[in-house]
Amino acid sequence: MIGFLGMSHLGLVSAAGAAAKGFDVLAFDEDAERVDRLRAGELPVVEPGLGELLADVCGRLTFSADAERLAGCELLYIAVDVPTAPDDTSDPAPVERLLRLAAGVAAPYACVVVLSQVEPGFTRAFGELVERDGRTLCYQVETLIFGRALQRALEPERFIVGCADPAAPLPAPLRAHLGAYGCPLLPMRYESAELSKIAINAFLVSTISTTNTLAELCESIGARWDEIAPALRLDARIGPAAYLTPGLGIGGSNLSRDLATIDRLARGNGTDAGLVGTWRAHAAHRVDWPLGVLHAQLLSRVSTPRVALWGLSYKENTQSTRNSPGVRLAQILAPAGIGVTAYDPEAEPVPCPAAAFRRVADSLEACADADALVIATPWPAFREADPAAVAAALRGRLVVDPYGVLDADGCCAAGLSQARLGAPLPETHLC
Repeated sequence: MIGFLGMSHLGLVSAAGAAAKGFDVLAFDEDAERVDRLRAGELPVVEPGLGELLADVCGRLTFSADAERLAGCELLYIAVDVPTAPDDTSDPAPVERLLRLAAGVAAPYACVVVLSQVEPGFTRAFGELVERDGRTLCYQVETLIFGRALQRALEPERFIVGCADPAAPLPAPLRAHLGAYGCPLLPMRYESAELSKIAINAFLVSTISTTNTLAELCESIGARWDEIAPALRLDARIGPAAYLTPGLGIGGSNLSRDLATIDRLARGNGTDAGLVGTWRAHAAHRVDWPLGVLHAQLLSRVSTPRVALWGLSYKENTQSTRNSPGVRLAQILAPAGIGVTAYDPEAEPVPCPAAAFRRVADSLEACADADALVIATPWPAFREADPAAVAAALRGRLVVDPYGVLDADGCCAAGLSQARLGAPLPETHLC
């Protein structure tokens, strides 16, 4: 049996994935009330398909708050999500607590694996605590993506495993589990595995930053990024899966946290990380792109503007609003007395106490009599919206649509002026 400790997003998805591969799984959480809700089918996170998968594997997956039952597992994963503070520092306390709990109840010869993201040096520091009575301690890199986590969990590209001795065979229970996925397995030192997760995110940020820099240039010189990106995908040095879709900086917490970690580690060890500072500054610049368009196209022309806002979560298919462009926009406009009416299908409550901000339960209701629509999150449901219906609800004609969610031809036909990332702004755009 495989035990997963910590039933937040990472633990739930990983436990469901292991059960889907045919393993018996014990899904443990210290919070008995959360366990009761999970047993009743109430999920604490938004992830497409997760509820259905949990229902499918219910015969092989057991939720429990009884730590003693973990003694029956030969493989134990510490899989709690790591909290991130507003300054992008991580709090490893939940991981440490569950790791100590596992060390206290794990059976002899069990394998304990840290799946939660930790900084280099963390896992090795707990080796003496865990590796008693024949137990082993490993670190495994997770690369789940909010909104596409099930695909990543069920069809991983590779497994990166940190070990005390990378030359030694992996513990049998871990080898049996990972072998069920049929992908490459890369054992390495603890510290190398811990840093590899950060390295992956740093390379993603570099691609995102390059894309956003060039897409912004397109807007000024009459080029279109959506014409350039296919050429880059056909270059073997860049590749078909490269992050070439322009965006509004870096949302969520994982990427910004890892940049902060690189910066801090570099300063502490006397190495140069000036490039990281550039990436962070560019992300902060890019998140205000919708505000710049509103200033140029609306706020300087209308005395009492009203703005409709679609999207408060930082990305589609998640409820998290951490580093959300939509929330940032609302928190700038509403306190200034500019009316903001927002809609999001799943986002958690938004800290925006200004009287000019309100949240409604329907996307077209948000548009009613607004001078402009800003689509800050590319939710799939927004792509199905009829531009003609949007135009009928709006008072103005401006749609700030960074990701090109609405059909461009439909917007032209409805008389809407659509501003998109990587394309000339409406004043110079020809339908």
